[in-house]
Amino acid sequence: MLNTAIKAARRAATVITRASFDTAQIVITEKQHNDFVTDIDQAAEQSIVETLLKAYPDHAILAEESGASKNLNDESEFVWIIDPIDGTTNFMHGYANYCVSIALQHRGIITQAVIYDPVRNDLFTASKGGGAFLNDKRIRVTKHDRLTNTLLASGHGAGPRALDEYLRMYAVVGEKCQAIRNGGSAALDLANVAAGRLDGFYEKGLKPWDIAAGALLVTEAGGICGEFSGESAYLHKGDIIAASPKVFGQMVPLLAAFA
Repeated sequence: MLNTAIKAARRAATVITRASFDTAQIVITEKQHNDFVTDIDQAAEQSIVETLLKAYPDHAILAEESGASKNLNDESEFVWIIDPIDGTTNFMHGYANYCVSIALQHRGIITQAVIYDPVRNDLFTASKGGGAFLNDKRIRVTKHDRLTNTLLASGHGAGPRALDEYLRMYAVVGEKCQAIRNGGSAALDLANVAAGRLDGFYEKGLKPWDIAAGALLVTEAGGICGEFSGESAYLHKGDIIAASPKVFGQMVPLLAAFA
């Protein structure tokens, strides 16, 4: 199943990379204020879904653009959670920070994860209980134990309320860490936490397809993911902190007020 997900991610990346050479031709639709979808998102997602369902026709789908498949319900044993381009705004502008994210949920638990960065040709993979890998090499979260030494990442959703809350959180957390980056792709930020390139990540208002694959990468790399309150329902709540265990423990008290 992991190999099938890798195959699907690479096929989608071919669609995305081809389009990236001429972004002026991309057809853009605004779903809501500052929330966009392109025809390339849709084409990449279709490529992923076709690849997965050809191998596993009975599996259910939860995808950012096409939504839930007709067979997705509480009884669904296998569910593929797909974001064809996480970082669509970056992609639209030719800013090279976006990725393909695919996760498999089995009986409510994320068991497989693939995040592919087509710009850097970075392939992040994880299987539950099997560790996390970047280009077939084992990865681990950083060993920093003090928040003051950390480089964190964050982001915010569309709308003035989301921006206002992001700025208030930035003020609280930014005072305690070394720096915070807003890269515009939650999935890629989570993958980079798993790889030790970032020490932690936090964001509110995310969707399951933003979180699912990246969260498994982080936990399989030795990190912890949780809600702002420290609880574990981040996939459904949409609010997440991801970091090494000691850094996670220092971030929760700072962000608990925003839970």
